[in-house]
This record gives sequence, structure tokens and C-alpha cells, in this order.
Amino acid sequence: MCYYGFIREKSMPVSHEIKSQLAKLLATEDLVVEHKKVSTAQFNVHTRVLTLPMWEKASNTVYDLLVGHEVGHALYTPDQDLPKHIPHQFVNVVEDARIEKLMKRKYAGLAKTFFNGYRELNDDDFFQIEDDDISTFNLADRANLWFKIGSHVNIPIERGEEMEIINMIADTETFADVLIAAEELYKYCKKENEQQQKVCDIDSQEQQGNSQSPANEIVETDDSSSEQDGESNNSQEQQADSDQSYGGTDQGDQTPVSSTEDKEDPEVRTADSLEDKIRDLVDNDSLYENIYVEIPQLNLDTVVGSNHDVHKEINLCFLFQQTSHNTWATNNAATPTNLYKIVDEKFKSFKRSAQKEVNYLVKEFECRKAADSYARATTARTGVLDCTKLHTYKYNEDLFKKVTTLADGKNHGLVFVLDWSGSMADVLLDTCKQLFNLVWFCKKVSIPFEVYAFTNEWRRNEYDYKSSSYIPVNRTPHYEKKEGLLSVSEDFSLMNILTSKVSGKELEKQMLNIFRIADAYTHTYGSPYSPPTRLSLSGTPLNEALIALHQILPKFKKENSLQKVQCIILTDGEANCIPRHVEVKRNIESEPYIGVRGVSPMITFLRDRKLGTTYKFRYEWHMFTDILLKNLKDKFSDINFIGIRVLRGRDANRFIQLYYDQYSDEYHKIQIDWKKFRSFNIKKSAYDAYFGLSANSLSQESEFEVGEDATKAQIKSAFVKSLKTKKLNKKVLGEFISLVA
Repeated sequence: MCYYGFIREKSMPVSHEIKSQLAKLLATEDLVVEHKKVSTAQFNVHTRVLTLPMWEKASNTVYDLLVGHEVGHALYTPDQDLPKHIPHQFVNVVEDARIEKLMKRKYAGLAKTFFNGYRELNDDDFFQIEDDDISTFNLADRANLWFKIGSHVNIPIERGEEMEIINMIADTETFADVLIAAEELYKYCKKENEQQQKVCDIDSQEQQGNSQSPANEIVETDDSSSEQDGESNNSQEQQADSDQSYGGTDQGDQTPVSSTEDKEDPEVRTADSLEDKIRDLVDNDSLYENIYVEIPQLNLDTVVGSNHDVHKEINLCFLFQQTSHNTWATNNAATPTNLYKIVDEKFKSFKRSAQKEVNYLVKEFECRKAADSYARATTARTGVLDCTKLHTYKYNEDLFKKVTTLADGKNHGLVFVLDWSGSMADVLLDTCKQLFNLVWFCKKVSIPFEVYAFTNEWRRNEYDYKSSSYIPVNRTPHYEKKEGLLSVSEDFSLMNILTSKVSGKELEKQMLNIFRIADAYTHTYGSPYSPPTRLSLSGTPLNEALIALHQILPKFKKENSLQKVQCIILTDGEANCIPRHVEVKRNIESEPYIGVRGVSPMITFLRDRKLGTTYKFRYEWHMFTDILLKNLKDKFSDINFIGIRVLRGRDANRFIQLYYDQYSDEYHKIQIDWKKFRSFNIKKSAYDAYFGLSANSLSQESEFEVGEDATKAQIKSAFVKSLKTKKLNKKVLGEFISLVA
């Protein structure tokens, strides 16, 4: 293909991301656009990847010309081998003219872009014709200039056969037409070349004849004919020697040419000049090249610890600890006690106090559903007379009965992702309380839900409590490792800790299990029992969890026949960036080794082939998660992604400053919300809503309870405390329902 370079206007720097979107919009397909350190633009018709050079000097106008031209090849140039009897340059000249004509026909606005772009190329002499007489160029060169810069330069075309070929090129509509026109163009140029060579041969012979001095002339004798024949032969030999370098290509082809028929094929020198000029624009000294990575498709069978397996592990652990405690008590003449009595009472108390918040959620949800249904209601006449209105016939034209049709409600579903990392230890119980409110709400309004906790500990070896030994756990990789994929550790897992698929009674038992574990982590040194080893708190594989959602969300939606799905992520902080896979060739191995390397910010892009989108990774480490979220939102545009960040008092300002400048008005408004309600909603993150909640406020019960002998001051204090907690809960829960309903 023929590709273009250009000069950048200093005041208008090119945005690669914007140009990528332009290419995809013009192509009306999910093209993959890459900006790499290459000399010319190229389009792979097999992989549908458009690669654009990273020119340091580029104007927006000519960049648009480049994109429009390359998309033209993507849309109209077929994936087939070119005929061998026609040099590719000639096919390219004709094909360039055809695809640009079709692009301007499809997008009328591109005509101006092509006009201005080629004017810039001509002004900068990209075709290197400034000091040459264009009339001496072969027809292929003149045709190339005619269709590219003919509006800016006078291109001489003779009437007759030359103009017929130009018109044939202009009239091409299919690639078959291109091959026919290219063959005619090549034949004409070859004939031109042969005629020019004959003229050169004649001129050379005349110059040789004139170079003989009169003093050296041989007197004509009987042997004159043979001598003249000898001179003629010598002249032809000298001419053959001088013609050995004629018609050599840019590649340095020095093949001798012994006859007119064996001369080198004609070339399109303006195309070569353009290519050379483009290569000069690329900054070959640049140390960096753009890197493109993709999200791996994980195997959920290895990623997800099933709800049954998770609670089987918990139940076995708790039973083992209770049995061991009873055995110890018996052996030491002590009274056996229930290890979980106190924490179980806490759970019952919390459940009672949470009913008001749950009922509030249900009420808000039903009201918003009813309002939405009413807003979409339609009223129509039935065609049946309303007898109660007949007496108003003199002044009322509407005497027919009406029927109001309410739109069907949408099927809702929620997916929760819980942070099970070590930093959550202090706030895990408070976070679980917030989670349980939402789970009870889902159960009460019959909304299907799944709760996953992300961890790096679940795939540890399983402990057999009967034999007191460890059983190896399946460590099958989650996906096939390939270069260019983001790396997801084999340790990563999602534990399905709660689900709506179980009965209400079983759900309460599972919630009690999670409450026990959360309470044990919150009171590490005072708990009489320990959580299961495989449910230990770990690192923060939040980003890996977001990658897994690419398979979890559509599966959840399909299994439950849902129309509206919400994804709620409960965490206390950001996660580290995850690396990418690279292929390394090592001398000790015959096959390449797939290793990992860190993601370099600003030059690494996340690419989604299905969407045809790219996302640049920034320097801010917390933005890695935002990039993954943006990709999820683009892929699942009908799903709301809601973040719930549980904050200790000292962490609030640092968290807010990740998204707002501390001197901005938005920052001060959020500070006011934090001081007043101990909560806020960040709207500048990739989440549809990112709630910051105070861990201390969440841990306070909203029940107004005082002792019988309480003083007025104690009653007042308890009442104010209860009101503040209710105010916090209602504000946050109200905003949450506005997104969910």
C-alpha cells in the first residue's frame, strides 16, 4: 500500500487516542489501532490491526489524511495475492486512487481533508519533484501525482492513449477493475521505457561515430566491409557494457541488461521518494515504543471457590475447634463452653438493629420502581363508550373508556465483591455489616445476588482435620499464558461466600459464619477461636477480581435472566498494578519462556479487541484500577459499578485527594459532607459512584437504648447519637438505591 508522512503544526499536537477513535469511526468496525515505532503505516488485513507510526512531526490535517487513506485500504482492499506479472507499485497507484475516491464518496467531509493534506505534502516536496520536469516522468509517476496532488500542481497528460488510461483509473470501482487498469498502465510504461531506451541506443551510437577522428579514418579497401563489421561489433559491445547499470533499482540491482527486452521494469519514483521522505520523519533515537496488553479470559472453574466448598471448609474448621476445646476442657476437669456464644449473640443483636435500614431500603426501592413504572405508563382509548360520561356529550368529546398500561418492571440482580485483604482486618466487621444490610435487602425484595471475596489464600493446601494432614489443592493455571496478556497469579481466587441460590435458613447460617470470621479478625487477640487457614486475609488482588468480572457478570446475568445488574465493590484501598506477560528466549531452553514484566506507565495501553478500544495506563498507581473499571463499563454499559470505601478517620483526606485538588471547590464540598455525614460520594472516579464511609460511624448501632436509671444528659446523648447514625445510613442508602432501582 502507499502510506503518508507529514509535518506537525506546532500549535496543534496530535492526540493518538483521538486518531485511533477516528479510524474506528471511519471503518465502522472494531479495528485495532496501534501507534508504534514503525517507519510507515500498515494495515494487516488478517488481524484487522492498523499500525500507525509515532511521528514526532505531524499535522492534524495530514494525520487525518493518513487515517482516512489506511481505513480505505481496510474497508476496500481485499485480502488476496497480487498477480506476479504486474509490479506491485503499479497496482498500488491505481488502488490508492480507487480507495480514496470511495472514502470521499462515503464521507463527504474527507474531500477537504484529502485536499488540504496533499497540499501540505506538496508544499514540503514529499514527492521530490520541485527541481524536475514532470513532463519527463513516466505515466505511472504522473498518474500517481495526478490523483494525489493534481489539484495543486499542473500534471501534463497527453490526449489519446494516456488520457484513456487516466480515465480508466478514475473509473475503477472494484479490485478487479484495478488489476485491469494497472496492467494497462504497466504495459504503457514498459512501452515508454523501451522507446526511450531505443532513443538512448541511437544517440549513443551517433556519439560513438562522431568521436572517430578524420586523421584516423581507414582508407576504403576490399576488406572495408569486414572492418566496418568489426567496428560495429565493438560499438555494440561497448554499448552493452554501458547499459549494464541502466534501470537499476533502489535496492542496488546491478543485473546486466543485454537487450531491450531484458531492461529493468519501469518504476514509480514518486512513490519511492514519498516512502524515503516518511522514514526521515520517524524518530529512530526514541528509547520507548508503545506496548499493548490485553485481558486474559480466566477459567472460572479454577478461579472461583464454590459456595459449598467455602462453607464446608468453615464448618469443618469451627467444628474441629469446638470439639478440640471440649476435649481439652474434659481432660482438664473444666466446664466445656460454646466458643461462638458471644459472637453469635452479637450477630443476632446486629440483625435486629439492621431491620430498620433494610426496611428503609425496601421502601425506597419499591417507591422508585413504582415511580419509574408510572412514568413509562401509557394511556389509550378502548373504543367502548363510557356510559357515565354520556350526559356530558354537549361539551365533552372524550366519551370513550380508557385503559392505562403499566410497563413491565425490570429484573434486577446484584454482584458484590468484598476485599479480603490484610489491611481490612480492622474494618472487616463493619464492612460486612454494610454488606449484610444489602444482602437482607436483596433477599426481602427477591433480587438474586452473589457475594465474592477476593484473596490469594484459598488455593492453599487443604487441611484434613480427620487425619491432621494437608491435601494438595488443584493449582491448574487460570488461563493459557501468552505474550501481551496481563498476568493473573495462580494464587488468586474468588470465594463465593454468599449466594441467593441457597434457602433462607442456609443463608442465615452462612452469614453467621462470615460474621464470626470478621469478628475474629477485628478482635484478633481476644477471640477464643481462629478463622480457617484457607480464609486467611491476604494481599489485595482487586485488579485480578475486576478481570474475573468479565466472565462472572455475563454468566450471572444469563443464569438469572436479568435485565439490570449492579456490581458493588467493597474495599478499604487500592491495589498494586499487575504485570504483563513477555516472551523470553533463553539459551537453556528450546522453546521461548513466558515470563512477566512490569507495566510501564504512559507507553502501555490496555487493548480490547472486541470493543476496538485502547486505554493508556497513567503514572498514578491507583489509576490502574480505574482503567480496568473503564474497560468493564464500556463492555457492560448496562451495568452500574458502585464502589464502597470503608475509611478510618485518618484516611479520608488522602483518599479524597486522589481525585480532587485540595484547593478546589469540589474538595471543600466533599469535606463538608464528610464532617456532617461522615460519608461522601466521589463522582470523578471510574465507578458510577464511589462512596466513602466512616468505619467508626458504621460500627455504631442506630438503636435508641438507655438504662432505666439514665440521666437527662445520657438520654440526650444517646438520642443525638442515634439520629446521627440514622442520618448517615439514610443518606448513603438513599443514594445507593437511586443507582440500583
